Amino acid sequence: MRWNWQQDDWPTFSWDVPRLQKAEALFLEGAGIAIGVSKHLDEADRGALTVELMSHEAIDTSAIEGEALDRDSVQSSIRRHLGLAGDQRRAGPAEAGIAEMMVDLYQRVGEPLRESTLHQWHRLVANGRTDLAGIGCYRTGGDPMQIVSGPLHRPKVHFEAPPATQVDQEMARFLAWIEQSGPAAALPLPPLTRAGLAHIWFESIHPYGDGNGRIGRAISEKLLAQGLPTPAITGMASTLLAHRKAFYAALERGHGTLEITDWLLWFAAKAIEAQRRTLQQIEFVLAKARTMDSLRGKLNARQERALLRMFAAGPDGFIGGLSAANYMAITGAPPATTTRDLSALVGLGALLRTGEHKATRYRLNIAVDPLRHLDITDLS
Repeated sequence: MRWNWQQDDWPTFSWDVPRLQKAEALFLEGAGIAIGVSKHLDEADRGALTVELMSHEAIDTSAIEGEALDRDSVQSSIRRHLGLAGDQRRAGPAEAGIAEMMVDLYQRVGEPLRESTLHQWHRLVANGRTDLAGIGCYRTGGDPMQIVSGPLHRPKVHFEAPPATQVDQEMARFLAWIEQSGPAAALPLPPLTRAGLAHIWFESIHPYGDGNGRIGRAISEKLLAQGLPTPAITGMASTLLAHRKAFYAALERGHGTLEITDWLLWFAAKAIEAQRRTLQQIEFVLAKARTMDSLRGKLNARQERALLRMFAAGPDGFIGGLSAANYMAITGAPPATTTRDLSALVGLGALLRTGEHKATRYRLNIAVDPLRHLDITDLS
């Protein structure tokens, strides 16, 4: 098989512009809604939401690569880099590195994408690694860079990147295109097309020894934000994690062709889904503010702690709902007190109760519209 970079017209990608018009319009419309809803958040809630979205992105982009990070450590590190109050928890090198990368990404989202930025992101992604050579620089020499799976005696090659000797030239051409296709260009590309094309192009070059996936997704996030009237977090990683197998399959198909309409439509569907997930989180934060305001002066310290912990779990809530055992673990309350506290929260309308006896569970009394997965057919 000839990979895209081995074809005569590389890197002249092509796509069907009219087939992407609906997706581009939906994305800009969704951004406007999210920005409008965000204006109803107060400063504290806006800061908390920013930390939540950035930490989700950091944790989920790492999870796509099979790396599990400590959520509290990531959040603490992000808050520290943003100058926000928080605990003095000591983060591990992986958590500290990806947190700093996310803060750098969003604080400098409007700045041009330069080679120095990518090298810095690579150093942060590889923070604490002792098994990786060439940290903070493009790969050099060695065996072909391949993405493989299966047993050692019969590996399946999903992709082979250009030789290391070509990487400098390929990345210079890529970064020049990024600059020439942005909002300030004479003929700027719309955000979904630009971000989706950048992602498949960067992953095709695969310029680093490791960390290309996380850096490639950061590039996409940056370009999506640059294409909006007011830069905003799209939050692609959580959605790509939910579709991880399909994501890798779409990338593999894209690596074999320069006609990338199908890849761009797949990417666009997931970007719009991610945007809707982020809007759901914004609306959830607003619902939290309304709920806590309506309960002001009516809760004891235990009840308030439990409610805040439930809100911290996000729109998806506690898996399976809050049990009496969960409540006791969160608050330290004995069984009889737990029963009274939970009954009172139901009476106040803060919680909904389902089930009986040991199967009793409690959920926040907040209506959250289920998030519907999107695919290419939704954009046709």
